[in-house]
Amino acid sequence: MNRRHFLMGTAGMGAFSRIARSSPNDTIRVACIGVGDPDIGVKGQGNAHLQSYSAMRNVEVAAICDVDERLLGHGQNLVEKAGRKKPAGVKDFRKILDDKTIDAVSIATPDHHHALQAIWACQAGKDVYVEKPCSHNIFEARQIMAAAHKYDRIVQHGVNARSGVAVREAVQKMREGLIGDVYMARGIVFQTRDSIGRASVEPVPAGVDYDLWLGPAAKREFTRNRFHYNWHWLWDYGCGELGNQGAHEIDIARWGLGVKVPVRVNAIGGHFMYDDDQETPNTILASWEFDDGGKRKLMSFEIRNASTSGHESGIGEERKPGARIRTVGNLFFGPNGYVAVEGYDRYKSFLGKEQQPGPGKVEGGNNWANFIDALRSRDKSKLNGPIEEGALSVMLVHLANISYKVGRSLQIDPATGDVIGDAEAAKLYRRAPYRAPFVVPEKV
Repeated sequence: MNRRHFLMGTAGMGAFSRIARSSPNDTIRVACIGVGDPDIGVKGQGNAHLQSYSAMRNVEVAAICDVDERLLGHGQNLVEKAGRKKPAGVKDFRKILDDKTIDAVSIATPDHHHALQAIWACQAGKDVYVEKPCSHNIFEARQIMAAAHKYDRIVQHGVNARSGVAVREAVQKMREGLIGDVYMARGIVFQTRDSIGRASVEPVPAGVDYDLWLGPAAKREFTRNRFHYNWHWLWDYGCGELGNQGAHEIDIARWGLGVKVPVRVNAIGGHFMYDDDQETPNTILASWEFDDGGKRKLMSFEIRNASTSGHESGIGEERKPGARIRTVGNLFFGPNGYVAVEGYDRYKSFLGKEQQPGPGKVEGGNNWANFIDALRSRDKSKLNGPIEEGALSVMLVHLANISYKVGRSLQIDPATGDVIGDAEAAKLYRRAPYRAPFVVPEKV
């Protein structure tokens, strides 16, 4: 199967040629992979993909792919409610690859599928929008970058703040010296999450292809906690809160700090309070140290999923009694003040010893529209969230999770990203083994 899709990389160049010749009025045909479940009280990111493309002129959601027939129908209804033609619905992602009329795929599946689906799409000559985190481990992050380069694909990482007008301005202001030489970034994700409980083994729900859902992960019996949304908290499929909301904030922190690969990583934490099926930590403190041309810079990150405060040094607003407590954002520190970035669409600054209010803005953006613009022009430089940047930030997520798992600090070679002198940690750079035929290739 890998060889078949490798060969399709050449055959798929027909799609490249058609898009390269297209005008702004030509229709781009997108396949959306993964649909959010409306019945679990969480707005799935796949629904945001469908709604965003359905609102664009000269963009067609031509197909939807999901292993759950119920969600396929839900996704088709969303597109039709937007006044668009009902898209085709398929369960097996490989059928999307075989369709030469599809120009691009937009991936919002569980984390353990992201890299392989993106690599296969690149090999099939399709451009890719892939949700954060772009990979389930460091090996996969490297392979998805290699595939994007080899097949000359437009690949956007799904970190929405990269297209936020206010956040982009905040980073630019810091580059221009608003608070002096930025030496530290602190990211936080404080939000209440309930226990997922313990789920018993049960029959696979009707209409679900569980084998396709498992993909590269080990074969295990079905439980509700190994399925929609709660997969985030199991190591086989997710990366915990660090790779969930944390992936957005860690990317902003690294971007604002202006760094790439760390020299030292440390993470401590645990799964507190709840006795349930969750494997990933719900509370964690992580730090990354960088050598930026001889200057030491520091990133720290904190996650608390319960008993959390609602306000943190300029991030967050006062909330009404009874409202959900959620404080998510980043703080950047320099000798002349600090900048607070909240979410994907706002920032504030506080300058001087008196912390007088400085520049600020509230304005979002559209990461999907930016992807389509770059796709039409075949100009990768137009991407706000190119995969090269995404892979660097996701590597920080994985390194912190590895440090947490082995229970010690990691020394990192900043030239290669490899761990130094720690064989146990090095083994965690990749999944072992992949479940055939869902194998991320050694050579893309």
